[in-house]
Amino acid sequence: MNGRSWKVVLVASLVLNVFLVGAIVGGAYQWFAARGATAPVLAQQRALRFAAQTLSAERQKAFIDGLKDARREGRQYAREGREGRREVLRLLAAPQFDRAALDAALERTRQADSHLRAQVEGSVADFAATLSPEERVQFADSLKVRGQWREPVTTPNVKKPANQASSDTSGE
Repeated sequence: MNGRSWKVVLVASLVLNVFLVGAIVGGAYQWFAARGATAPVLAQQRALRFAAQTLSAERQKAFIDGLKDARREGRQYAREGREGRREVLRLLAAPQFDRAALDAALERTRQADSHLRAQVEGSVADFAATLSPEERVQFADSLKVRGQWREPVTTPNVKKPANQASSDTSGE
C-alpha cells in the first residue's frame, strides 16, 4: 500500500469511529431522557381504576374487579360505539352527504356509549354502597381527581371577563 491509500483508510476509519461514538452517545441520551419522561406519567394516574388508591388493598381489588366486570359486560356496547364512530367517519367522507344517515349513526353511537357509561357508573355506585361513610368520603375525594367525575384544575390567576366584573361591583 502506498501513502495515499493509507490516508484514505485512516480517514475512513476516523469517519466510522466518529459515527459509532455519535450513535452510542445519542442512544445513551435517548435512553436516559426516555427513562426520566416516564416518571411524571406514573405520577398522573387519572384513570378511573386508580380512584380507590386511598382505600385498603382489598377494597382496591374489589373496585378494580367490579370495573372489569362492568366493562366485560359492556363489551358489546363498546364494540357498537367503535363501529358507530367508524360509520360516522365513513359517512362524513362519502361523496354524497346524507344527513339523515349521519344523524342515525350518531344516535346509535351515542346510545352505545351511554349504555357502557351507565354500566360503569352502576359498578362505581355498587362499590360505593359497600363502603363505610369514612371510606366513601375518601373515595369521593379521589374521584374528584380521577375518572369521568374529575374536576377541572383551578388556576388562581384567572381574570374575570369585563362584563362579569362590572356586575359583581354593581351589586346585581
